[in-house]
Amino acid sequence: MGSSAYISIIRPVNCTVAGIAGVLAYFIVTGSIQWIVLMIWCMVFLITAAGNVINDYYDAAIDAINRPERPIPSGAISQPVAQRYATFLFLLGNLIGAISLAYEMILPLIIALWNSILLWWYAKKLKTTPGFGNAAVAYLSASIFLFGAAFTDPHMLTHTLTYALPIAGATFGVMLAREIMKDAEDVVGDLDANAKTIPIQYGIPRSIQIASCCAICGIILSLSLFFRWGLFYLGGIIIVDLIILFGVLVVLPCTTPECVRQRNGSRYLKYGMFCSLIVFFFAAAFL
Repeated sequence: MGSSAYISIIRPVNCTVAGIAGVLAYFIVTGSIQWIVLMIWCMVFLITAAGNVINDYYDAAIDAINRPERPIPSGAISQPVAQRYATFLFLLGNLIGAISLAYEMILPLIIALWNSILLWWYAKKLKTTPGFGNAAVAYLSASIFLFGAAFTDPHMLTHTLTYALPIAGATFGVMLAREIMKDAEDVVGDLDANAKTIPIQYGIPRSIQIASCCAICGIILSLSLFFRWGLFYLGGIIIVDLIILFGVLVVLPCTTPECVRQRNGSRYLKYGMFCSLIVFFFAAAFL
């Protein structure tokens, strides 16, 4: 069992981007970078990593069909070891969060604890529940922005939410669309595992339509920040939104999992979300 398995199973790129999103949320609200962003990044990275590991733990049978190259089905890491690894990462992430109590900030720890519980619950139960599992993942992604904002002065909560909620809402919509789209790609393996996803329950065409509506809602919310950052922001976010919109439109004609997978709609949504972080950063820094 090589050390590379412990790295690949956490999906380090995703964890790093999630941590950056938490730091970005703090920067957007405060307009500054303080030492506390290191704690934000570490907590988000570790808890996201733990969620990825526990998800692979419960998805071992499905991944053996859909993604046999993943560390557990490939034999690079065993399920019991993966479970212990996830527990360690969860505990470490929340232990770091306890430091915030020394600064009279309890909200970050509450969010971290709740998200940790939800990540485990999602992997064990919610993932096979139509809609609720997808919504849980979308919330967890969106909550990163709320988490970063929670490290500001508690007396500034209303002001904080004014900035954080539209970004969190946009993230929720696009992530929900991407999760539904990914389920459409994995119908074969999910059927074998008796999972009850939206594409299995309602069919691929209907699920793609639902995903399209979610993505469009996210796009609308992202555009609403024009009222804070102005025309330069609008120009940048429109480019990002066009990438997301293309990812939706390209899979609209699909009726099979193979079509959805080959057209890479979920990948375009992922690219769009990554580019949105860049736009948010430059908007917060210069506008």
